[in-house]
Amino acid sequence: MLPENLVDGENLAEAENSSGPSSFVQLKSTLKSAPVLAALLLLGAVVFVALGAPFLGTVDPIAIDPGERLRRLSAAHWLGTDAFGRDVYSRVMYGARISLLVGLGASFASVVLGLLIGVIAGYIRRADGIIMRVMDGVMAIPAILLAVALVTLSGGSLLTVVVAITIPEIPRVVRLVRSVILTIRGEPYVEAAISLGTPLPALLFRHMVPNTVAPLIVQGTFVFASAMLTEAAMSFLGVGLPPEIPSWGNIMAEGRIYFQLMPGLIVYAGLFLALTVLSINVLGDAMRDALDPRLARKL
Repeated sequence: MLPENLVDGENLAEAENSSGPSSFVQLKSTLKSAPVLAALLLLGAVVFVALGAPFLGTVDPIAIDPGERLRRLSAAHWLGTDAFGRDVYSRVMYGARISLLVGLGASFASVVLGLLIGVIAGYIRRADGIIMRVMDGVMAIPAILLAVALVTLSGGSLLTVVVAITIPEIPRVVRLVRSVILTIRGEPYVEAAISLGTPLPALLFRHMVPNTVAPLIVQGTFVFASAMLTEAAMSFLGVGLPPEIPSWGNIMAEGRIYFQLMPGLIVYAGLFLALTVLSINVLGDAMRDALDPRLARKL
């Protein structure tokens, strides 16, 4: 007979996470800090720009006007024009939409796929060795080189760029989830649930997977920011999105030739990219601090 306090694995799991302030209260307190508030407002402004790009942009971002090449700031072109006479302000506005879409797509896909594969590797011992050797092989290739190779083979498009950025990120999520699952397998409430004959799906997704949420939030924000930087680097190298798509990476790539003449062609898009990545990382760290019960007890 199991001790009475171990019979109900679910109640024990709840007791394990009930000490300290609730996640909601801790999250609300964390969001009141000045750096997090500033990051939240900044990221909200970028999202607003991305959603409202068709209304905020002054002209068509891909409209070419040879007579307006390399114009400086004016009432007609708030941030000037590029070497093709395209409005830089409108291209930066639309670039927020493309860059955020790449980051969101890559982070969502890598977290979902990494979670599923990591749970299998952490719980099924026979599959663990095979899965982790494959993941180690993928991680042995530098992420930017693997992404460039995949885009080169499949052609440049928004979907292929997202897939090419996602694949190198999956092993990192798998290793994270696997380590959490291996640690949780020895917890008393998990052993109690196994002894009671809890179905495998319920055991995994009720007792084990919820414990991966906090680290996955941090990893997801890292992948989000990393995907945006990787897309910019690929576009800068000329192997990312097609040149006509106004992403921040493409804007900087096209402006590097004229940097000494008009540095704003790189600075404006680069500043948006840097501030967006910074705000995402700050928010990710703050949410991790709020949602991790072990850290909540210390705060």
